[in-house]
Amino acid sequence: MHKLLLAEDDHNFSLMLKAFLEMNGFVITLCHNGQEALEVLQTQRFDACILDVMMPKLDGFSVAEKIQQQYRETPFVFLTAKSLKEDQIKGYQLGAVDYLVKPFDPEILLLKLRVLLQQTLKNTVDPHTLGSFRFDPTKRLLHLGDNTQKLSPKEAALLQLLLEKQGEVLTHEEALLKIWKNDDYFTKQSLNVFITKLRKYLAADPAYLIEIENLHSTGFILKCVGK
Repeated sequence: MHKLLLAEDDHNFSLMLKAFLEMNGFVITLCHNGQEALEVLQTQRFDACILDVMMPKLDGFSVAEKIQQQYRETPFVFLTAKSLKEDQIKGYQLGAVDYLVKPFDPEILLLKLRVLLQQTLKNTVDPHTLGSFRFDPTKRLLHLGDNTQKLSPKEAALLQLLLEKQGEVLTHEEALLKIWKNDDYFTKQSLNVFITKLRKYLAADPAYLIEIENLHSTGFILKCVGK
């Protein structure tokens, strides 16, 4: 059973969310302020953290900074009423896996948590496979038979996102905020350059047609079919 830390200062909302997550198989430790959350993190390990931003004593952004400094292996998501684009950008810059704005559908949060935890488990056990390729995200190595391509940090992060979304749309905004921490004109041009590089690497597969399809003004879809 997965252990989650829930840091939320709204008493009634936090109890309802805690009950919902426990009903769906999670073990929840609830904290009502950021300082309490950090104290709990010093004594326990969690599979993921859910952080409100506006909390007393220590806000969620400050808690996230501490997580990145001391508990970097623990993924976290923000669940907050702060909906401004600047706040969302800051959340991703701090290393958040996701940023959900209240009000939200708890079923969506549940699905996101399950995908996050499943992906975390995959990354700690096996490299990815894509067609004839084997991708090791930790070492940033793309293997094809006896040939190995060392990817740059951004190339590896982008391929990782595409693999996580394989068959689904990876939006420009998600890729830019998670990797470049910005979505201005220049980072969009950079994204296109890295997509072109990945296409060149993946075109070498002798047995599979691996395509990164461009959806105009929306994003990309990674597809892989036998030749």
